[in-house]
Amino acid sequence: MPASTAESVNTYRYLSFLASRWLFIAASCAIAVSLALGVTLTRPKLYTATCRILIEPPAGTDIRSALGVSPIYLESLKTYEHFAASDSLFLRALELFQLRQRFPDRPIESLKAAILKVGMVRDTKILEINVTLPDPKAAQALALYLGQETVKLSRSVDEEGDRELNQVIEKQESDAQARLDRSEAAWTRTVAQQPVARLQQEFQSGGELKSSLERQLLRAEADASGGQADEAAASRARADTLRKQLAQVQRDLTATEELLARRLAERDRVDGERTASQEAYTTVETRLSQARSDRGYRSERLKIIDPGIVPEQPSAPHIPLRVAAALLLGLVVPVIYLTLELSYRTQRAVGQAGRPVQSLRPTGIADD
Repeated sequence: MPASTAESVNTYRYLSFLASRWLFIAASCAIAVSLALGVTLTRPKLYTATCRILIEPPAGTDIRSALGVSPIYLESLKTYEHFAASDSLFLRALELFQLRQRFPDRPIESLKAAILKVGMVRDTKILEINVTLPDPKAAQALALYLGQETVKLSRSVDEEGDRELNQVIEKQESDAQARLDRSEAAWTRTVAQQPVARLQQEFQSGGELKSSLERQLLRAEADASGGQADEAAASRARADTLRKQLAQVQRDLTATEELLARRLAERDRVDGERTASQEAYTTVETRLSQARSDRGYRSERLKIIDPGIVPEQPSAPHIPLRVAAALLLGLVVPVIYLTLELSYRTQRAVGQAGRPVQSLRPTGIADD
């Protein structure tokens, strides 16, 4: 017999065998559906309320040019799931809504897993908080409470970060103000203790006196070389006196110039420090002003866009789904059982057909 014909015969035999046991299959389906329906109807109804929170980018930030809606940015927003699903917040909610009294025997971890579901809507910036309870009003109130507390918690974290940043900048401003005060005091002290106006005037007067003595010395030397003996002697004596005066004036002028140069250099140094301190203080003051104006706008902002409604349709138990699953199970189990039974019968029949037939002759009688 060809293989295709054998397969057709086997399939027909299999289907015929299942059809002959239809009553057993129908009874199995009916029992499974009845049991599932009975168990489902005896279970309490559960209602799921949903609160949705929109996570907006920081104010003044072009998020499209910076991060856009890239998977990395959306993945980073899952941080806020931990805000809504924190154990401390859930425990406060249980105490506030007296849910521990309703479920006294269940541990808080199991209760949280059964009641609360938090997650980001795929490829969006919306955070969903789902609460499932037998009381629809309590479910909606709890979901809204968790949403509001999540927003508050996010704001408190942002405010704490802003406060710490402002404290750091305020400390920098205080240090910059102290440096500026010291530099201003040093400038005032330098101006008072090391004046330069008198030295500048003395240096100018010394320069004029030096020029006058040089002219007088030139005339005296000229008179000493071209006049009579007595006049020449007097001119030479006058020239010697003028040289001594000129040398003394030169020494005084050099000392005055050096002192003036030191004082001017010290003034430049102190004035440079004062200018640098002023610029540093202005920079820190600008940063502090900017930080104060940006307070609360440096991180994402959470806003409840859908507080949810009191659910009217129960989310569990799902009767059609449970009945369909029971019907499928009631159909599959007997089919598998009947398949195994048919396979066993087939193997046993094949085994009996291949067993050798024993001789019916009496023992000891020989063939002719």
